[in-house]
Amino acid sequence: MEQIHSEIDAIRQSIAALRAERDTLTRQEIILEDQSPEAIAQAYRRQATENAQRSVEILGIDNAIAALEAQLQQKQQQLQPALTISQPLTLEDQIEQATQQAYDHAERINELAAELAEELKALKAIAHDLSPIYWKLYHRPFVTGFRSTSVPYLRSDHDVLRITKLVI
Repeated sequence: MEQIHSEIDAIRQSIAALRAERDTLTRQEIILEDQSPEAIAQAYRRQATENAQRSVEILGIDNAIAALEAQLQQKQQQLQPALTISQPLTLEDQIEQATQQAYDHAERINELAAELAEELKALKAIAHDLSPIYWKLYHRPFVTGFRSTSVPYLRSDHDVLRITKLVI
């Protein structure tokens, strides 16, 4: 029993460390060497390349977190006495469990929405810098449709989850 508690603590610490690493990876700022158009374009190109590499790394971290959360749930179930497993859950317990799962999913959706919003803003900045040159050469815009861009976002209004749009 004591060993399972220590394993659960270790898993929780690993999950917290991975989430902190993920947060660090999602908060990268563009560093400009100077304010010339070439330096700005180069910085945004470099940022786009790094974002692609970073998203692969973030995906790996997300997969590791999901695996650790599954392992954590398994360890927590081992702590449950055999009697509670055979007893059916009360309606309140079922609601509480489902509500917690819904809030966990909402939190994950909001994290992904924030990450997607950052990526869209980076793309918009690149397109803003590149579009005039692109237009001169190809006589058409590079990227369009930014005015109506939004991502789903969940918020809690008095114990009711509401799906809204986060306009980029």
